[in-house]
Amino acid sequence: MYERNMHVLTETIVTEISQAPTVLATHAGKRAPWRLFTERQRWSFLGVLFLVTTSNYFDYNVLSILLEPIKEEFRVSDTKLGLLSGAMFAMVYALAGLPIARWADRGNRRTVMVLAVSGWSAMTLLCGMAQSFWQLALARFGLGATESGGIPPAQSLVMDYFPPERQGFASSVLISGTSAGYLVGVVLGGSIAAAWGWRMAFTAGGIAGLALAIAVRWVIPEPRLQLGFPECPAQNDTIWRAFTELARKRTFLYTLIAISVYQVFACGFQAFLPAFMMRTLHTSLAEVSLVWGLAISAASLIGALFGGWLGDRLGQRDVRWYGWLPAAGCLASVPFYVLAIVSTRFSSFIVADFLAETVLAIGLGVCFIPILTVCGDHRRTMGMALTQLSFMVVGGGLGPVLAGSLSDFLGGSYGVQGLRYALAGMIVFLIPAAAAFVRAGRMLPLERTE
Repeated sequence: MYERNMHVLTETIVTEISQAPTVLATHAGKRAPWRLFTERQRWSFLGVLFLVTTSNYFDYNVLSILLEPIKEEFRVSDTKLGLLSGAMFAMVYALAGLPIARWADRGNRRTVMVLAVSGWSAMTLLCGMAQSFWQLALARFGLGATESGGIPPAQSLVMDYFPPERQGFASSVLISGTSAGYLVGVVLGGSIAAAWGWRMAFTAGGIAGLALAIAVRWVIPEPRLQLGFPECPAQNDTIWRAFTELARKRTFLYTLIAISVYQVFACGFQAFLPAFMMRTLHTSLAEVSLVWGLAISAASLIGALFGGWLGDRLGQRDVRWYGWLPAAGCLASVPFYVLAIVSTRFSSFIVADFLAETVLAIGLGVCFIPILTVCGDHRRTMGMALTQLSFMVVGGGLGPVLAGSLSDFLGGSYGVQGLRYALAGMIVFLIPAAAAFVRAGRMLPLERTE
């Protein structure tokens, strides 16, 4: 009898141990991970993630301020510059983003980010070593493959660090890192390029990024190491299955369309705006990097932070505002962008563009909240990766190429003014983006998950 009871007890213990990870994962989904951290810890984590976003967008956007000196050295067309800015980056980003996101949804998001930051910083260093256009293009391929592991895991972690009523503002702070990255890329990158050449701008960014990777490893916690990893609804959950499940949520689909169409405008417009100022408004690289860079980045930071605060206030009253506020920002910014493009003086251009960027940033500060709200914890990073894949392929791939091709085409008839008309045509994309955001907002109350 004694031996029999011991045998039963042993089997019970073995069974409990074998089921422990599943039980822990199940309870992890029911617990609030943000309760693990103090207020000071939350903000320190968010600060490091802000720097990750800043680094991500510095390495991606610094190229825009360097297009003119690169064009002069390698003697390439605007169409090739558009490919270098967009398609050559977006194609490999699309290939790498989804498997990285699948790993992040199931595993340690901190590890994913450390490897990603290290990778894109190394690729940025290689950009600075390029001796030909195609060497630079290959380095951009590598940049695209690694940058896809940055922002989606960071957004997922932010949703774990902060309670629901503050996630909009926290997300907007993270998103404002894109503006900071553009600021550092345009102002600091442009100043370094003006003083020491365009290669040194890439080199400085790469070295700073490698130091940041160390900070991510030692500062950022992974709540799943304490609460357990999320249990997937199906062990054979594939990338395609995740996409089809998410695509059934109309909130996800409309937000995906809205952000992608917006990015056609944003990527094409921003890629050639410094070139427009230098060619048409006759400003120097130093003026563009300092005056315009500071103005535009300040506008984006102010708008994003105020938009996050406003979005949370409106969202607590009616969750549909998380879609409607980005729609309002897109529509309200159109007249200011038109005023900027028709300006003939640098000063009037700066004022109009500052207002346009501020209004747009107020709306877009919470643009990812609908997606993060409907995906659930086990597909949150995948949802963000699919969104980034779409706006990189559609926006990043099409936008700069379309703007560059329009500039080459119109330049035959209008000379240097061809770029002005090309950029004016890109503003139209803000209108269908606003319509899609409105539809996403209407669907959100029906599909949100807790």
